[in-house]
Amino acid sequence: MTSPIDPQHLSEPGLAVLDITAADEDTAHALMDGLQQLWATSGITPTRREPGQPGVRARIHAHIHTQAPRDLVHPSEGTGIDTTKDDHAY
Repeated sequence: MTSPIDPQHLSEPGLAVLDITAADEDTAHALMDGLQQLWATSGITPTRREPGQPGVRARIHAHIHTQAPRDLVHPSEGTGIDTTKDDHAY
């Protein structure tokens, strides 16, 4: 079950909350990495499985008016993001 969206994550134009459903963790992580290459996002967040539902799910927060830092690490080199810690409000 997905938690309600916190209003502060949508408090100004350009902010977005994206709920992702993907076939597997690798696909979800690749999508989140691609988004963080374009915009400022909450990064690669943990995925979760919901009983009786296909695939994996994740939620990220994005600010589409803010470009991603140009010094992001290429995905093949790793990001250093701890994807085991779920500190996002759902």
